[in-house]
Amino acid sequence: MFRRDLRPDSWFFSFLVGSLSRSLFAFAALAKNQTSKGFAPVTMETSRHMYEYVATALDWWHADRSCEQRFAQLLFEPQDSERGSFGKLLQSHHIRGSVWLNERDGVLHKPKWRRDHIVPVLVFGDKTDTKYVKVLSDFPALPAVTACAHLQWDTRTQEIATIFSYAVPAFINEFQLRGFVDEEGFVRFALIVHGHHSPYLPVFRADGQWHHFCVTWQQENGTWAIYADGKRRASASGLCAVGPSAPQAIYGQGTFIIGQDQDSLGGTFAEKESFSGNITDLHIWQKVLGAEQIEKVRSCWVVEQDLVFGWSSNALEVESTVQEVTARILCPGPVEECRVFEVGSSGFSYASCLQSLPFICRYRKDVYWQLKKAQLEASHSLVGRVNTLAERTVIPENLFTSGVQDMNLSVALGALDVLTTVLREAETPMLESSDLLAVLQLLKQVSDVEVQEGEDLEMLEQLGQYYVEVMELILEEQNIETWSSVSQVIRGPMAVVELCDRMVSHLALLLTAGRTKITIQHGNVGMEVRKLDMSGQELSSEAYLVQSPGKGRHDLIEVPAEEMQRLKARGLHRVMVKNMWFGYGSLQRCLSGAGSSAVFQDVAASDGGQKYLSTTVGTAVISSTLLSDYQEISTSVHYHLQHRVQELPDKLLGPICAFWNFSLSPDAGGMWSTAGCSVVTSFLDSTACVCNHTTNFAVLLQVYEMQRTTKEELTLQILTFIGCGVSFCALIVTFILFVVVGVPKSERTTVHKNLIFALAAAEALLMFSELAKANRVLCFTVTACLHLFFMAAFSWMLVEGLLLWSKVVAVNMSEDRRMKFYYVTGWGLPVVIVGVTLATSFNKYVADNHCWLNIQTNVIWAFVGPVLFILAVNTFVLFRVVTVTVSSARRRSKMLTPNSSLENQIGVQIWATAKPVLVLLPVLGLTWVCGVLVHLSIIWAYVFIVLNSLQGLYIFLVYAIYNSEVRNAIQRMKDKKKALSFTNCSHPINYLSSPRNTTSWETGKLSPSAAESAFSSPVQKDPPVKNIANRGNFGAKIPMGISSIMSPERPAVELTAFKSSGF
Repeated sequence: MFRRDLRPDSWFFSFLVGSLSRSLFAFAALAKNQTSKGFAPVTMETSRHMYEYVATALDWWHADRSCEQRFAQLLFEPQDSERGSFGKLLQSHHIRGSVWLNERDGVLHKPKWRRDHIVPVLVFGDKTDTKYVKVLSDFPALPAVTACAHLQWDTRTQEIATIFSYAVPAFINEFQLRGFVDEEGFVRFALIVHGHHSPYLPVFRADGQWHHFCVTWQQENGTWAIYADGKRRASASGLCAVGPSAPQAIYGQGTFIIGQDQDSLGGTFAEKESFSGNITDLHIWQKVLGAEQIEKVRSCWVVEQDLVFGWSSNALEVESTVQEVTARILCPGPVEECRVFEVGSSGFSYASCLQSLPFICRYRKDVYWQLKKAQLEASHSLVGRVNTLAERTVIPENLFTSGVQDMNLSVALGALDVLTTVLREAETPMLESSDLLAVLQLLKQVSDVEVQEGEDLEMLEQLGQYYVEVMELILEEQNIETWSSVSQVIRGPMAVVELCDRMVSHLALLLTAGRTKITIQHGNVGMEVRKLDMSGQELSSEAYLVQSPGKGRHDLIEVPAEEMQRLKARGLHRVMVKNMWFGYGSLQRCLSGAGSSAVFQDVAASDGGQKYLSTTVGTAVISSTLLSDYQEISTSVHYHLQHRVQELPDKLLGPICAFWNFSLSPDAGGMWSTAGCSVVTSFLDSTACVCNHTTNFAVLLQVYEMQRTTKEELTLQILTFIGCGVSFCALIVTFILFVVVGVPKSERTTVHKNLIFALAAAEALLMFSELAKANRVLCFTVTACLHLFFMAAFSWMLVEGLLLWSKVVAVNMSEDRRMKFYYVTGWGLPVVIVGVTLATSFNKYVADNHCWLNIQTNVIWAFVGPVLFILAVNTFVLFRVVTVTVSSARRRSKMLTPNSSLENQIGVQIWATAKPVLVLLPVLGLTWVCGVLVHLSIIWAYVFIVLNSLQGLYIFLVYAIYNSEVRNAIQRMKDKKKALSFTNCSHPINYLSSPRNTTSWETGKLSPSAAESAFSSPVQKDPPVKNIANRGNFGAKIPMGISSIMSPERPAVELTAFKSSGF
C-alpha cells in the first residue's frame, strides 16, 4: 500500500480533523472533576422507593460508586408509564437539568489510563461504486468471529451503507455488516451470516462523532451481539445456527472488502450500498470476545490471542480514490457516552461519562428506613475510637453524607491499620448495625483503590493482609444477629464475598515471573491469586487447599488436569486463578436463612420415611475463578468440603452441591442454585462435588426427621423383595400359560400378555437395582430401564382401560387399527417419555443414593405426571364400567327373578359393584393411588407395598387360575391327551366331536340328548344352553358375564374383558 499527503479539500476530511482536535481538548478539560460542595441532598418518596438527589456534580463512575457506598443504586431508567410523573416529582423539588442514569446491561469500568493512539484512518467520501479497501489476509474457517473498529458515520445520507463484506465462492453474503440512519437520528446495524439477516437495531447516535463498535457471532446456537462504545446494544441467538442447511462455520479463504457490498466475489459494487464515512482500527478474531476484552480493545490495547487480522497499512489494498490519513485518537475513544435523564423534558440523552453532573441514588423503601433506624440508634463507639486513634475522619459518622474518597495505597493502608487495631481490642462484644455498615462502607472504598504507577507494591500485600483480617473479625459468630439485621440493607450476606473478590483482583499486580502465587489467610477467611503458565507439555490439576483453624481438616477446590489440557488446546498461554475461602461462621448462618430454605424446600422430596425440616449451609464457602486477558473462562471444578454442623440425633442430612447465583432475586443479593452441580461422593463428615462452571460454592445440608425406625425400614425392604419375587414368579407363570396352553387369540389376551411382560421386567429390575449402585454407568442404565418398563406397565394399564371403554361405548374403529393404536400407546409412549427425559435432563436423571429417578429435581415428574394421568383415566373408566354393570344386573335380576325380595336385589347390586372392582383393580393400576397416602402413616406404607408388590400374584389368580378361558384351554389339552390315548384302543368312539357339550352343567353326567347327539350325528347343530339361572350361591342367581340389555334394534353387547369363572 502506498501513502499520500492530501490537502483537506473535502468537507468530510475537514470534519474528521476538526472533530478529533475538539475531542482531544474537550476530554483533557474534563479529566478533572469540577465538583460543587455544600449542597444538601434532597429526599423524595414514591410508593416503592426513596430517592436522594445529590447536587454535587461527579462523573458517572464517581456517582455510581457514591450511591453504592450509601447502600443504594444510581437511578435506573423510569418506566414509560412513570416517566412523566417522575419528571414532575423532580421539578416539584426544584430540580432541573440532567442527572446520570444507571446501566442495566452492566457496570461501566472507568479506564485507569488514557493514552494517545496514532493510527491510519480510511476516509470514504461520497457514496460511489468504486471506492473500496481490500484486506490482504488469509482467513481460516471461523466457527466464531469478532470484528471491532472505530467508525465515524456520514450524517448526510440515510441510505443503507455496507461497512464491510466478506464473500466466498459458495456464499457471496457470507459475513457482512450493514447500517443506516433512522428517522430518530440513530445508526442502526444489521449483521449478515451465511445470507441470514439480523434485524436493524439502533447502536449509537448519528452525531458525526467517533464511535467504537464490535460485532460477534458463533456457530453454536447462532449467538450474535453488537457492541457500541463499550456497551452491548443488541444480542440474540438463532442467526444461522447449526442445522442441515447451515455450514458448520464461516468459510475460510474468502475476500474481505471494507466499504462495499460484493455482488460477486471481490467486485460488482453498487453505489447505493457503499459506505460514506471514516473507519480505522479494524481487528478480527476467530473467537467471541467478552465484555472485558472488548473494553480493552476499545482502549486501543490489542488482544493477541486468536487474532486473525490486525489493523496495519501494509495489510490493506486501498483503491486510489479512498483517502488515507494519519490521525491521533485519545483512547478509549474520543467519545465515551453515558445515558442521562433530562428532567425538564422527561426524556433521555447521552453525555460524556467524564462530564460532571448531579445524580440521584435510589433506595428500596424498607432499606432506607432501616438505615435511618440504624443511624438514630447508633452510639458510634467503634467509629469514634477509629477516628480518635487515626486523629482524622477515617469513617464518617453519618451513613448518608459520606462522600467518595479517592484513596491511594497509603491512605487505604493507614485506614485499615487503625480499624484492625480497634477491632482486635474486642472491647465491644458485638458490633452495632451502624458500626458494621460504616465498616462495610470503608471496605467498599478500599476495594476500589486505584494503584498508581510508581507506588510501592509491598504496601498492596500488606493492605490485603489487613483487609482479610478485618473481614475475619467482622464475620465472627458473635456478630450473627448484627449481620441478620443489616442483610436487606447490604443486599444479602454474600456482598462481603463480592468485596473480597474486588480486593483479590488487586493482588494480581504482585504476580511476577519469580512469584506466581500470593496466598493470604487469617482465621476463617482466605484468598489466593496465582498465575499459570500453560506452555508445559503435561499440565496437572490446580488445587487450592485450605486448612481449617483448630479442626485439623482440609477444604479443597481444584481445576482438574483434563480441564487444563482443554484450555491449552484452546490456545491459552497464561491464565490467572482467583480463589477465596470463608470458614464456617456468621456468613453461613445468614446464608442458611437467606435463599436456601426458600429454594430447596419445594424440591425436598420424601417417601414417607422422613420429614423435611430445613436446609442449612453446612460447610465453608469456597470459590474459584479463571481469567485470561481479564475475561472469565468457563471451566468445571471439583471441590471437597468438610461438614461444620453438630451431630443431630435421629436426623438425616442430605447433601446438596450448590453455588450462589447473584442473578437470582437481585434485590436480595442472589440465591442458592444447583444448576450444573452434582454430588460425587458423600460421607458423614464431608461431601465431594463437581460443577461445570466456576463461582462461589458450598454444600447445603437438608435436615430430615426420621419418621420410621431402622427396623421398620428393614421390614419394608424385606416385604418389597419377597412381594416382588412372588409377583415376578406369578407373572412369569401367567405369561407362560397365556402362550403355551392355547388361549384363543383376542384383543384382551394380547393386552394382558404385554402388561404382564412389562410388569415382570420392571419388578425383576427393581429387586436387583440396589446391587447396581456401586457402578454409576450400570446404575444409570438400570434407572433408564426401570423408567421405561414401569412407564410401559402403566401405559398398558391405560390400554386395559381403553379396551374396557371400547366395550362399554361403541367405538367406530376396526380391530386391526385398535391394536396398532394400543401398541403405539403401550410401547411408543414410554419410549418417547424416557427419550425426552434423557435428552433434557441427562446430568440430573439419577438419584444420588438409589438407582431411580432424581426426586430432588423435576425429573421425577417424567414418571409421576403420566402415572397420575393414567390413574385418573382408569378411575373414570372403572366408574363407567361399574355403572353399566350395576344397571345391567338390576335389569337382569328383575327379568329372571321378578318376585325376589329387596335383600336379594341389594345383594345382586352389591356383587355387581364389587366384582368389576376386584377384577379390574390389578390391571388398571388403581392400587398405586395408595402411594399418595404413604407419608401419613407407616400403615399406609405397608398397605402400598403389599398391594403393589403382590400385583403380579393377584393377576395370576384372577386372570389365570379363575379365568374360564385359561381353564377351558387347559381342559382341552387334557381332553386332547385323553383322546389320543383312546386311539390306541380296539373300539374307538367319536369323542372329539364336542367334549364340552356331552356333559350336563349340573351333574357332569352324559345327558340323553347329548349322548344321542354325540353318537348319531357327526356334526353338532346347536350347543346346549347352560342353566345360568340356577347356578351360583350368593343370593339371587348371578350371570356369568356383564351384559347390556339393549333395545330390539340393537343387539346386546357382552363385556368379556374380565370373564372369569371364579366369581
